[in-house]
Amino acid sequence: MNIANKVTMVRLFLVPVFMIVYLILGNDYNIAAILFTVASLTDALDGHLARSRNLVTTFGKFADPLVDKLLTMAAFVLLAGNGIIPSWAVVIIIARELIITGFRTIAASQNITIAASIYGKAKTFTQCIAIVMLLLNSQFFAKFGVVVFYIAVVLTILSGIDYLVKNKKVLDLENI
Repeated sequence: MNIANKVTMVRLFLVPVFMIVYLILGNDYNIAAILFTVASLTDALDGHLARSRNLVTTFGKFADPLVDKLLTMAAFVLLAGNGIIPSWAVVIIIARELIITGFRTIAASQNITIAASIYGKAKTFTQCIAIVMLLLNSQFFAKFGVVVFYIAVVLTILSGIDYLVKNKKVLDLENI
């Protein structure tokens, strides 16, 4: 296993650690926010390592986005479970992730790569910022975090629509 994939596996290990810390401590001491931030930063690190050292693997292409989704979805479910964000919005986010992941899987089976769009990148960025703000033990950040969360929900919907519209040929709708 190369170094980029090892970093991805560290992030995978951090998901349950983050969840346990949050369930035990909540946002007291900001430890969950720090763990989430560290785990999120490992995503940039493993991507950089894979590209700069020519370590891109099939396993990495599969595991990296999956672990990213596990981390953010775990955070959203925990935050919704504590009533910090609405569960209906989390369902929208999870549904979009499942739809686009399935869509990308179909595209990959046709040897089509669907690159991340600017909307998808903005969605990911705002989701991570919202999560960190909502995890911090601060009334100011919590209030601002809710606003950023709703922006992330809107970007989640827009990016999902953007992926589907720009790549509708993948679904071969003429042969339903």
